[in-house]
Amino acid sequence: MTAVEVTVPASSANLGSGFDALGLAIGLYDVVEVRVADAGLKITVEGEGAGEVDDGEGHLVVRAIRAMGELLGLRPPGLELRCRNAIPHSRGLGSSAAAAVAGVAAAYGLAGLEVDDRALQVAAEFEGHADNAAASLLGGLVVAWTEDDRYRAVRLEPHSELRPILLIPGESSATAVTRQLLPDRVPHADAAFAAGRSALAVQAVTTRPDLLLAATADRLHQDYREAAWPATSRLVRILREHGLAACVSGAGPTVMVLTQDGKLPDGVDLTGFDVLQLPPDRLGVQVRTL
Repeated sequence: MTAVEVTVPASSANLGSGFDALGLAIGLYDVVEVRVADAGLKITVEGEGAGEVDDGEGHLVVRAIRAMGELLGLRPPGLELRCRNAIPHSRGLGSSAAAAVAGVAAAYGLAGLEVDDRALQVAAEFEGHADNAAASLLGGLVVAWTEDDRYRAVRLEPHSELRPILLIPGESSATAVTRQLLPDRVPHADAAFAAGRSALAVQAVTTRPDLLLAATADRLHQDYREAAWPATSRLVRILREHGLAACVSGAGPTVMVLTQDGKLPDGVDLTGFDVLQLPPDRLGVQVRTL
């Protein structure tokens, strides 16, 4: 193939209790057109990240195309990319994972191949964990893990009544920075708490949304990272006090609220946060030949 269009969804990782294990694909999309050229590299970025991201070989989509292409035997003489980005950068919505998945999927499309199990391994290697990449790749709810130094994931179908709400602040947050705030060890009781709640989260998101508040309670990461985004932590606590299943989306600072009706309580101060109600994405990355 000489040209493909890739549509890739955003994602929200952790869902409170499932640190580095759970991810939910969200109906907010980056669209990337990739064309084989005679030579060179040309990148055009519109929307999120325009004028900020690398416009050469360091661009994450390009790096992912190159990495996947090596495995597929795809070595185009030149590339032209047009990226139309809607996923906010450095907000905890998996923009980096989406870019990696877009590049990996584009390589398959240009090679004329269907995406297979190697795609997750290559895409997840860019971040060192598979929750966001798996959600963008597969859609729906994913449970991700590593096994024998390989990234693995299974996809589950979110409940039909699930109505996520994203509260997106203007400030950004880098995953590498917030991970440095996490302790090397946590109390055994907190680990046991997380194991039970993350298992419950799988049930809550797929079949029992009435259990979402309990399922999204966290003791592993959110409190430790509060210094990075105090306004986010404050809003999560307030919403949970109102009975809503609010949690930090990925590494923050976006707040994810898992609802059944798409509504927020009256009187909650949302100053500094943009509100988006978006459905779960159920398809994952899509590749179309141009």
